[in-house]
Amino acid sequence: MNYFKKQLYILCLLGVLGQAKQSYSQQLPLFSKESNSLSGDWLIGTPQAKAGLFKTKEGHLVFSNGLVSRTFTTFPNVASIGLDELTGNTAFLRSIRPEASVTIDGFTFDVGGLEGQKVHNYLLKEWISGLKADPMAFKFHDYKIEDTKPRFGWKKRPNWMPKDMPWPVPGKELTFTYTLDQQAIDALAAKSKSDQNRALLLEDKFQQLDSGWKLMVSKSHERNSFVNEGKVGEIMALENAAVFAERTIPQEAKVLVAKMNKGTDQSNDWGLGFGLTLTNSSPRLYWRASEGKVVFFDGKRDNGTFEVGKADQLWFRYEIADKELLAQASLDGQQWRTVGHLPLKSGDKIQLVRVGKMDPNGGNKDGKASTKEGRSKIEGFWAYGDFPSQFAGDLSSKLAYMKNVTVQVHYDLYDDMPIFSKWITVQNQSDGEIVVNSFKSEQLAVFEPESSVDHRSRWLYPNITVETDYTFGGMSEEVVYSSSLEWKKDPLYTTQVHYDRETPCLLEVAPKMGPEQQVAAGGEFASYRVWELLNDSWERERKSLGYRKMLRAMAPWATENPILMHVRSSENESVKKAIDQAAEVGFEMVIMTFWSGFNAEDDSPENLKRMKELADYAHSKGIELGGYSLLASRHIDAKNDVVLPEGMHPRFGSSPCIESEWGQAYFKKLYNLYESSGLGVFEHDGSYPGDWCYSTDHPGHHNEKDSQWNQFKRITDFYKWCREKGIYLNIPDMYFLNGGNKVGMGYREANWSLPRAQQEIVERQNIFDGTWAKAPSMGWMFVPLVEYQGGGKEATIEPLKDHLPHYEQRLANLFGAGVQACYRGPQLYDSPETKNVVAKWVNFYKKHREVLDSDIIHVRRPDGMDYDAILHVNPAGKEKGLLMIYNPLDEAIKRKIKVNLYYTGLTGNVQVVEQDQNSRTMPLNAASEAIFEVNIPAKSQTWFVIK
Repeated sequence: MNYFKKQLYILCLLGVLGQAKQSYSQQLPLFSKESNSLSGDWLIGTPQAKAGLFKTKEGHLVFSNGLVSRTFTTFPNVASIGLDELTGNTAFLRSIRPEASVTIDGFTFDVGGLEGQKVHNYLLKEWISGLKADPMAFKFHDYKIEDTKPRFGWKKRPNWMPKDMPWPVPGKELTFTYTLDQQAIDALAAKSKSDQNRALLLEDKFQQLDSGWKLMVSKSHERNSFVNEGKVGEIMALENAAVFAERTIPQEAKVLVAKMNKGTDQSNDWGLGFGLTLTNSSPRLYWRASEGKVVFFDGKRDNGTFEVGKADQLWFRYEIADKELLAQASLDGQQWRTVGHLPLKSGDKIQLVRVGKMDPNGGNKDGKASTKEGRSKIEGFWAYGDFPSQFAGDLSSKLAYMKNVTVQVHYDLYDDMPIFSKWITVQNQSDGEIVVNSFKSEQLAVFEPESSVDHRSRWLYPNITVETDYTFGGMSEEVVYSSSLEWKKDPLYTTQVHYDRETPCLLEVAPKMGPEQQVAAGGEFASYRVWELLNDSWERERKSLGYRKMLRAMAPWATENPILMHVRSSENESVKKAIDQAAEVGFEMVIMTFWSGFNAEDDSPENLKRMKELADYAHSKGIELGGYSLLASRHIDAKNDVVLPEGMHPRFGSSPCIESEWGQAYFKKLYNLYESSGLGVFEHDGSYPGDWCYSTDHPGHHNEKDSQWNQFKRITDFYKWCREKGIYLNIPDMYFLNGGNKVGMGYREANWSLPRAQQEIVERQNIFDGTWAKAPSMGWMFVPLVEYQGGGKEATIEPLKDHLPHYEQRLANLFGAGVQACYRGPQLYDSPETKNVVAKWVNFYKKHREVLDSDIIHVRRPDGMDYDAILHVNPAGKEKGLLMIYNPLDEAIKRKIKVNLYYTGLTGNVQVVEQDQNSRTMPLNAASEAIFEVNIPAKSQTWFVIK
């Protein structure tokens, strides 16, 4: 096929594709908020909110399930133009941003998006047609809609679950495909010489006064200042007074930039400026504000002007070019106008830079007395070095291969939930390897939830609950902010209320470093995923319920809630005794605990054979068996530990690098142990906390830039493998979305060294507080049957038969909350009476398992002064609720307790059964509240099943 025939074929093919896309769009059902929004409450029922793709009368695409919607324009490029919570008619989006951005081989491209929005407080439909596509961005090629797909395999353990959970999460996946064209390559080549691509040596936005600046302030008036009313860089000065700051700069600097705002200053000769002191001269770029022009003074005379009219802000720039100094100015910081130039003599070096009001010779002398005052602002200063090597040569030719790189942006929308998920993939269809240096998979400019003019030490973030599957370093959902996303201030939002424009209302989803991933020819890179729950309320319990439901849906294995024991010795007879007792009383799992002697790294044939025999014995009794291993917070050796610069330390004090030789061997041993033995549970302590590693000698990463991504992938690949094998994962870090089953509900070693009576209250407090962000099945507690970390006999329960009332209270606390604990000791019972008590509460839990594993509504927090109570709710179950009320006092109590039963989904009259015996009917008032009259003996509890 010759060239012209080939081009004609491509044009025809594109035309067919375009017609196909247009035809497909025309087949989509029409969307309107009024007809497509659903009523009903997604937290207490299934509103039949099915995800689908729609179109508007303007031709925009709408991805919606009737609870939420995300609207896209596809011309002249794809951009999100709406993000709405429909039941409350809340529009979150205020400004258009790129759908993503990627840095490949050192070159950064936006993906989709539109430019030209003038005001970023809100977005009107009539503005959209006037916006332009960034010529340098990846451009829309096509889209597809299909069913959601599982992120990885899951072998379900239904005997540990209250009910079956679907996998994958039902819904739809919308994928937009983007490519680069020659226009984008040429635009990149032209823009590649911009300062943003140089090495940044120094940046100062004058949020505080850097010690490198020396202030020169005229004494002609007491108000003269460079720090006015506490605002650094704000100059208050008389018209002809000199007020400026000066400093040295790195010797390798090639470009200097200053941004200034004239404010009310109308000076001319003493106008706001940017000065230098060279070895042989003192040039100055300055603003003759009342005349509306910028002038370059070359050290002897004015040598060039630039008319700027009534502009309020300007950028000044110096570039050290071939034996000359270029002096430039700009109205927007992008398009530069050369105002003048100064030949440089041999040995000429920049000694100082000055920003502010200088005298006509660039110095600090005052002029003729004047009473006119002015207020102006130095907004930023930057020093840049040379360009990186990749910017050399003919970039248009060098980057032609980029046209064979494709970016796909994926959006999941789930049935019956107001939740989107998003991620990107990069396909390398070129002939060579590429490197994905960094990415932003989401940029959302949403409205701010509060109006604050002044500084705030703690901001209220927009009402979107955000989660990712790239989190590490803790048991809290908050770790996501330190690892994979950030609410940032929006530099385009210049009309916000906050004086310093620091309102955090721009969501950016990006790793803090890297990933710096090599993608072979024909290969693909996939980012991590972000989930966005659009809340319909600010009420704490409701937002918490939404978050819990999201995590259960996206990580349904977290509903597996086996009853487990921590046996303190891994000797055969001790383990078998624990297995036998567990089976007798209805426990479902035994873990060879820390300090038990279990060694997951012992890959000797003898140990593997012994573990298989123990696992087989456990299976014969209906019990899963596994053990504990510590990863981080341990020291291996200098060769294999995390390497950090001086002054930096691993999060846990010491830690091996997972991609060192030791780390790779460690995971090989884990795979081998669990594959060959049949063990069914793994407790992994000190899981990867996110440490960077600066070593260049470890086999699994090149340097710090790819170290975090590679270490995280190593550990989560193992966790996903465990999930596919049905191996239960007890991990004290937020790895739910990568296969983890459970984290700590609320854990502090010192709590379990307290006297027994105090542990009872603390335990219920930990559960009450921990279940704001977790369902009961998602967090473990701890019961020290033997001494744990101190406290002596007063802190432990052994001999169990001698402290049976306390032991029963602990069982009632935990099983009544649906929370499993690590019962750590040699045995679960030591007498028939003890055995009966343990079996009693296990049977209670299993009888009501579905509702006990459901969400908790927080009624009254334990304080030891009065009753405390929690309400389990399960609107989809036969038992809609279970109310647990505890009496911690030494005397019986009689109370009338008002409880809101809204989240049971019940209305009118409800059937209530107390302690599985006495049934009665109770009315609900208009607020869904019922009055429970209770009589609870001292140091006891009661419960009500609600149907």
